[in-house]
Amino acid sequence: MSGQGREDNLQGSGHPGELVGVGEDVWMDVIHKMDEVYSDLLQYEVALEQKNDKLEESQQFILSVLTSISDILVVCSRNGIIEDVNPSMVAFTGRSAEQLKGSSIFDLFADDIARDQARQMVSGFGDHPVHDCELSLRAADGSTVPVSLNCTPRFNAVGKSMGMVVTGRPVGELRKAYHALRQAHEDLKRTQQQLVQSEKMASLGRLVAGVAHELNNPISFILGNVHALRRYANRIERYVEALHAGGSVDACSALRKELRIDRILTDLDPLIDGTIEGAERTRDIVDGLKRFSALDRDEHQEFDLGEVIERAVHWIAKATRDEFRVTIELPPDLRVRGSPGQLQQVVMNLVQNARDASQANGTTQLAIAGERRGGTVVVRFHDNGPGIDKQHMAQIFDPFFTTKPVGQGTGLGLAISYGIVERHGGQLAARNHPEGGAEFRLSLPLADGGP
Repeated sequence: MSGQGREDNLQGSGHPGELVGVGEDVWMDVIHKMDEVYSDLLQYEVALEQKNDKLEESQQFILSVLTSISDILVVCSRNGIIEDVNPSMVAFTGRSAEQLKGSSIFDLFADDIARDQARQMVSGFGDHPVHDCELSLRAADGSTVPVSLNCTPRFNAVGKSMGMVVTGRPVGELRKAYHALRQAHEDLKRTQQQLVQSEKMASLGRLVAGVAHELNNPISFILGNVHALRRYANRIERYVEALHAGGSVDACSALRKELRIDRILTDLDPLIDGTIEGAERTRDIVDGLKRFSALDRDEHQEFDLGEVIERAVHWIAKATRDEFRVTIELPPDLRVRGSPGQLQQVVMNLVQNARDASQANGTTQLAIAGERRGGTVVVRFHDNGPGIDKQHMAQIFDPFFTTKPVGQGTGLGLAISYGIVERHGGQLAARNHPEGGAEFRLSLPLADGGP
């Protein structure tokens, strides 16, 4: 066979360059695999672009955070070489970020003492943070500024320590912030006291009618006695003048009978005793009002809670014109410590609310019962009203929440009462009584700690 024949057998009958023995199915598999690889490449490219976008967003977010931080921030290596700073640090030192990067963090301190302390802090730093270390830094104007520094370790992806992040704020700014916080706290306390006093005045206003009637009786009694004493004094004066004028015995006796001196002398003691009694009664009423309305100077005095409850019930009962029945069953000598005026305000709010809630029933009734539980006294106020709606149960102690018509309730009574009881170390809770009506439970620690 010639050489030309052998070449024809090798190439076959196909076109030049075609692979011998490769069928169409093989080519389709190759094309399909190429499409899959191309599709994977496109997905990888899209995912890479998305990750790049997220990375840029993260970098932009970190940059914006670092820019907005008012505290100075320095990122440095384990040996104290600065790797990055934020704009606040640039403004504080007066040096650019490029000038600061690569320098030692110890060069930022004001003197050798501060540098030594900083080196000791870094040498003993390890992997544990350091908080509120006050050292002096050199500011842009050359002045020495005390700064409260915080050091936090930073790690790489495998958990190896790479250095630390140092943040700080000038102590002067911290003192200003503390002063502003203290001033805000004082303003809040003053506003709270004003709210308590305003609620007291609102409660006091509701008692004016009853108190006016209560004061009218003894004052009228005193006024009548004083007029009688004045008439008696005029008669006694005439009789004494006649005696001093040297009148005869018969004339003086006749004048004594005419002026009824003997009867006057008999009436003097009852008149004086009645006047004293009326004055003392008026004094007690005014003293009770003053004790309730005045700001308490001593909020840690010891007093009898039973007397406070009875006094509060007395004032509310005097101010109501309808029939208001209150039963009180309390153990004797319930000594607690705190502010009697504030706790009287709490009890008055509870009694007044019970009276208002049960007013629709015609006859308002309130049962007040107390008991000792170890070192605590628990007093329950159970009225015969409709109770508390379930939807309102979680809101009754919220400020400005009230179910009363507009103009009849401020919504502050129970909220202020709740705060007063908490400040006295006690609790104020409410529920619907199983037998009907609402029940408020007041718990306070006893002054002697109980038995």
